[in-house]
Amino acid sequence: QVQLVESGGGLVQAGGSLRLSCAASGGTFSLKAIGWYRQAPGKQRELVAATSSGGGTNYADSVKGRFTISRDIAKNTVYLQMNSLKPEDTAVYYCNARTYWDIEYWGQGTQVTVSA
Repeated sequence: QVQLVESGGGLVQAGGSLRLSCAASGGTFSLKAIGWYRQAPGKQRELVAATSSGGGTNYADSVKGRFTISRDIAKNTVYLQMNSLKPEDTAVYYCNARTYWDIEYWGQGTQVTVSA
């Protein structure tokens, strides 16, 4: 059983930056990929960025060049550095982890609000 605990959300003005953290525990050796999704009011949850156990990364087109995902393996923590934030980035951000057996785990979510 993998537990994911997110932190770092908040309120920021457009153009500002935030860094989200996701600390993973329990069975992290089994993780194939870990990343971030977001869900805005009235919209479907969407992938923001993810990183695989091999170190590869992928990003949603809407955040390329602005967001960076990274991981500290020693701390079992994944970060999402978000720069040049826009009001349309406002959403609840969820940490997601997938095991090699395609079992998914979700964090509780952290609110990011970007004011115009």
